[in-house]
Amino acid sequence: MPAHLRLKQTLKRGALVAIANWPLVLIQFLADTVFTAMLLVPVVGGVVLVMLLVGADPTELMQMEYREAIPALLGALLAQPAALAAFVVALGIVTLGGSVLMFGVKAATVWVLVAAERQAGPREEPPLRSELLASAFQVSISRLLGGMRRLYRGYLTLGLLLGAAYIVLAALAVGLLFGPAQASFDNRLVVTAASTLTVAGITLVNFIYLFAQIVLAVDGVPVGESLRRVWHTLKQRALLTLGLFGAIAGLLLLATLGSLLATVALGLIAFVPLLGVAAVPLQLVAWLLRGLVFQIIRVTGAAACVHLYMKTHPGAATPVAVR
Repeated sequence: MPAHLRLKQTLKRGALVAIANWPLVLIQFLADTVFTAMLLVPVVGGVVLVMLLVGADPTELMQMEYREAIPALLGALLAQPAALAAFVVALGIVTLGGSVLMFGVKAATVWVLVAAERQAGPREEPPLRSELLASAFQVSISRLLGGMRRLYRGYLTLGLLLGAAYIVLAALAVGLLFGPAQASFDNRLVVTAASTLTVAGITLVNFIYLFAQIVLAVDGVPVGESLRRVWHTLKQRALLTLGLFGAIAGLLLLATLGSLLATVALGLIAFVPLLGVAAVPLQLVAWLLRGLVFQIIRVTGAAACVHLYMKTHPGAATPVAVR
């Protein structure tokens, strides 16, 4: 079968499994929302510190997203080492606690997707009937808790490795920004290259991280062996894997661009005298839709990766009692 048709079928199956197990989308959306809300606590505390110690404008900081506000706060607090240390410690504690939550949710999600893949037949083949999707539904409280119990320790180890990879990527980016390249080339070119390489590296590391999580759930092997099997799968299905990687990244990019356009449009509506009243509920609806769309894409991508791995290793797809 041509590669583009295999990619289409893999994505279609991932989408159908995600639709069949739609509660996973809501679970991940709620977990991501809680994690974001937890990160806002030290950010708000940092704003208070900036107001008291540095005298920066709090309005500008509060209007930023947390991904933008944290670097801005760090820059403002560099002149106050004690305040900066307190902010970093608070942010680290909250990030650690939120990561513990996310590891458990991810373990439950992948465990359910593996169960759905094992129990489901050729759902991507027509005709599509409701009973076919019903048989792929594998979400239950016992299965979610079982996934957390079985996979949490391995996922925690993978999370520590992921954090180490992020630190290495951040160090490389800092080296590009402030190393010899900064003096030899145009500053804008160096910043663009560092940003591009960092984003590409983070995306690739996250993709390998997802595959390793799937291998842990499917095969139950140690973390080191799971990474070896990920490398073997990537070599064996290189073209299809790259296509799947590009498709998921492209969908996330399109969703991000759509979100930015919606934000700009709602910002323009807010300046209209009468329609400005409707901006707040519209922004709330846009936030909900944005979050759900992103989670649908992520669950679809995870289900497609599960199908790809189990298709590459047919022995792993043998139906078993997954609880």
